[in-house]
Amino acid sequence: MTPAAIPGKRLAGKVALVAGAGASAPGWSIGKASCVTLARQGASIIALDASLAAAQDAAHEVELAGGDALPVQADVADPDAMQAAVDAAMRRHGRIDILQANAGIGKVGGPEDISVQDWDRIQQVNVTSLLVATRLLAPIMRAQGGGAIVAVSSIAGIRYTGYPHLAYSVSKAAVIHFARMAAQQYAADRIRVNTVIPGLIDTPRVAGNVARMFDKDDLDAARAARDRQVPMGRMGTPWEVANAVAFLASDEASYITGTELLVDGGLTGKYA
Repeated sequence: MTPAAIPGKRLAGKVALVAGAGASAPGWSIGKASCVTLARQGASIIALDASLAAAQDAAHEVELAGGDALPVQADVADPDAMQAAVDAAMRRHGRIDILQANAGIGKVGGPEDISVQDWDRIQQVNVTSLLVATRLLAPIMRAQGGGAIVAVSSIAGIRYTGYPHLAYSVSKAAVIHFARMAAQQYAADRIRVNTVIPGLIDTPRVAGNVARMFDKDDLDAARAARDRQVPMGRMGTPWEVANAVAFLASDEASYITGTELLVDGGLTGKYA
């Protein structure tokens, strides 16, 4: 069998819904970088975020890169809001080929620190949102003859990362297992479900609660501390995660489902 030629734009003609498309602060988040990366590969983008301004910012960056984007505001854990978002995407494009489940929140703390209310909200945004989106998009993808779901987890879902981050870590472990189970169920429908597991990535979130675990007064020192943790000597960039997402969403990954792609500079395999 002769391999198919790889097109210049591997996602040409596809529509990608990026849930969690915006950034929590100025700069490039994984979601925003993924919007631009997927668009550069030819996909039309539905940039969905809880903040309309963040969704519009991501869509604007896609348009600056020469792509097409529709900004949509929705709470990813709200089935009605997500239904409205999917309806808007279908009215515009008539199809959705890719879901990147990127939305995620967290709060530092262990069992005695995290409130039940915060725990519940973190699970809703990070895990229940994946259920909501899959229930909406699987029938669409099945009718189209297939699709790709790429969930974004974290190395916090598979190991301790040096500070207590219990609710977030448990939710990200659940994301990995959700994707493994869904991949089995939908394989016959040609719907592939995989997970990208980023390591320490230099995003606007680093300037927030994570950096404070290292040096709350000196962001450069916090970044340097995180760099030193990684065998490759630096944190990753959102673009490096986005490239992994684009690969798993593409037909080049047509025989890959139910697995995880680590993007961590070797950190997970590090002994100490």
